[in-house]
Amino acid sequence: MSSLQSNISSASASIDLPKALFGYEVLQHLGDGAGSRIYAVTHASTQQVYALKHVVRSDEKSVRFIEQLENEFSVGKQIRHKNLRSVINLHIHRTMMLRVSDAALVMELVDGIPLDVRLPRRISDIVAIFIRTADALNAMHAAGFIHCDLKPANILASDKGSVKVIDLGQACRVGTSKSRIQGTPDYISPEQVKLKPVLPQTDVYNFGASLYWALTGSKMPTLFTLKKGENSFLVDSQLKTPADLNPTVPEQLSSLVMECVRVSPLKRPESMATLKSRLEVVHHVVTKSEDARRSGAA
Repeated sequence: MSSLQSNISSASASIDLPKALFGYEVLQHLGDGAGSRIYAVTHASTQQVYALKHVVRSDEKSVRFIEQLENEFSVGKQIRHKNLRSVINLHIHRTMMLRVSDAALVMELVDGIPLDVRLPRRISDIVAIFIRTADALNAMHAAGFIHCDLKPANILASDKGSVKVIDLGQACRVGTSKSRIQGTPDYISPEQVKLKPVLPQTDVYNFGASLYWALTGSKMPTLFTLKKGENSFLVDSQLKTPADLNPTVPEQLSSLVMECVRVSPLKRPESMATLKSRLEVVHHVVTKSEDARRSGAA
């Protein structure tokens, strides 16, 4: 059974499924996101299967989730990459007063499981996933966008080695200064907390914090989790490294992760292309080491 089939079959049977949404037959509840519910659906005429993210306007707070849905479609339709989940269409229902009542984003149905649900055991496999993740983010940066919310839950990996970065709801143009804090507390960069312009190095920080968790099982303290006060500002040298927390992590990889999460964006790797190249070198070294250990144990 593929991870896609597993995802569909393991979804909660207790959900009261709608029969159809925006002309798509609903097959299965896949999960819930921020203010949204995600289904596997099929198109009536083509029988093509998709993922559909549905947001219902229930109060003024839910308007934000609809805006994120619209943003994900707007950004997603401008970027196509094998490691980014594709968006297909956006549907919106409006009342007689032209207020949005609910909206649905139709997307590629991805064969993969989030890293925070299933994480590979071997470091080489983890690094391989993050190489493909860096490739996806590099494509976004080349198109002029920053993801702004990379985290393990937004990286899907399949049994066959495919990787998809998902959820562009908080993505924005390079150089944007947001009016409110957006991001996930355990992975958010200092400049996001301080509402400063977001840059490719912002995604580098989110990427590094995600890889830190994947290698150690521990969440890295961020400026947000330290109560956002100036006196809580992180000092790079005070953070425990991945190698400190997990002695099996090679020092070269541990050091690279710590470069990614430096407080100053100027001290982080300058681009995802650079980061990907360095990870490829690490992957080669780690793979050889793991293969040697397996050969010695055989």
